[in-house]
Amino acid sequence: MIRRALFRSGYGDLVLFSILAICWGTSFVAIEIGLEYVPPLLFAGLRYGVAGLIVFGYAAVVTDRLRPVDRTEWLSVGVAGLFLIAFYHALLYVGELYVPGAIAATVASTAPILTAAFAGAILPRERLSSAGVVGLVLGLIGVVAVVRPSPAGLDTELLLGAGLVFGAAIAFAVGTVLARPLDAGLPLETLQAWAMLVGAAVLLVGAPLRGESVAAIDVTPTALLSFTYLTLVSSVFAFLLYFQLLDRSGPTQVALVGYAEPAVAIGVSWVLLGYVVDSLTILGLVTILAGFAVIKRRRLARVLERRPEMLRRPTAVIRTLRNPTETRRSSPAEARTDGGVPRDTEAVSPESSAD
Repeated sequence: MIRRALFRSGYGDLVLFSILAICWGTSFVAIEIGLEYVPPLLFAGLRYGVAGLIVFGYAAVVTDRLRPVDRTEWLSVGVAGLFLIAFYHALLYVGELYVPGAIAATVASTAPILTAAFAGAILPRERLSSAGVVGLVLGLIGVVAVVRPSPAGLDTELLLGAGLVFGAAIAFAVGTVLARPLDAGLPLETLQAWAMLVGAAVLLVGAPLRGESVAAIDVTPTALLSFTYLTLVSSVFAFLLYFQLLDRSGPTQVALVGYAEPAVAIGVSWVLLGYVVDSLTILGLVTILAGFAVIKRRRLARVLERRPEMLRRPTAVIRTLRNPTETRRSSPAEARTDGGVPRDTEAVSPESSAD
């Protein structure tokens, strides 16, 4: 009764949004803590290996297909596994060896802006408008403010770490754009599971090439807590919330989670680690958010226009839990910043580049 009243009141989306932001925002800090005990590629590979198996089991329950059957579906799995899981997390985890999780979360929040830029360069129907260029420039200015919050910001390690995390955002944006033409019919849960497993395999193969060894893992309660949290909460549980929120709100609103994540990471870093960000870091985050708002201004306006109607309309109970046999199809996507295959439930139109 309480849950039904909550969703009918229109606050259900806000609850899901907030929980998702907490799950993904805290993940950057959990990674920072776990890297004290586990080498980065092994850490990421083991996390997504376990998470992929769990999601695969979930896909077996809610879908009617557990493997790709044609070239397009295998390409979708390959792109998602390589770019959205392996390359993104390899660069993110190694980057967090040099920068705090709060800084990493802020730099990674450029992924939606970079996605729009690469889409404009690669996909003819999504050519970046002049306003889109302004949004991209604002995003880059925000990154500069984050990387150089003070004269100490010129430190080599900070520049290296921020550069690696920015490379992670680029990898995610490129993967998202490459996945858009691959409109495979593979159920999204199955695609997610395979992407996690493929990405985990690449990470685990890359670990010894980087000189990482299982013997270097320091199994402590803190390491186990970090790994368990990232695997079960930030990956599996957040994955379920992500698709529920997409079903209810659409990708433009869900993309805004990426800008709540740094705020969560900053707060958690302060509480758990005593890390306080510079005021220029906050300014950088606001500037990055402004860049996203400029690029997506028309979609955001449509979201705001629809919101009063959505608040008045009773909302159906989440389909994923009530309709486990429903099969969703993968499709083009908005970028997100932690561990999964994005999905777009809005049609892409020729003028979408102006959004």
